[in-house]
Amino acid sequence: MGTIAIKRVYDPPAAGDGFRILVDRLWPRGVSKEAAALDLWAKDLAPTPDLRREFNHRPERFAEFTHHYRVELAGNPAVAAFLPQLKRAKVTLLYGARDPKVNHALVLAEFLRKADAPAKKKTAKKAVAKNPTAKKPVRKKKAAKKKPATKKVGAQAATRPRSR
Repeated sequence: MGTIAIKRVYDPPAAGDGFRILVDRLWPRGVSKEAAALDLWAKDLAPTPDLRREFNHRPERFAEFTHHYRVELAGNPAVAAFLPQLKRAKVTLLYGARDPKVNHALVLAEFLRKADAPAKKKTAKKAVAKNPTAKKPVRKKKAAKKKPATKKVGAQAATRPRSR
């Protein structure tokens, strides 16, 4: 996987943007197709209209929106079809929202990074299987859980002197 960048569609395109993908369900107002300089419009990756209306770009609802949007993405078959696009050197996800800190493109980029990570692990395991002399990935051992200390009751408790 290459780099995933996030950029507002209203910002002018730059040479370093790489493969430009609009991830909004609605076309941004006042932006022509030439000005947007898109390589792909991935409508199906955007939140559903009901979720988008419920969120309404209110910062206090962003945490709840993030949870619901991740659930939608996990069940969305368009995500699996989109993952090959991430093999490019750089992908820029374009969004139309005003707030750069509260928008669905942030959630989508994080989800795509995590979705692509297991594919890398599987590829590494296949490479080791094909080449037995290759180094195997090192796994960290889990720390042993400590058992809680128990109080001793019985003979020892009876033999201790009482303090007043």
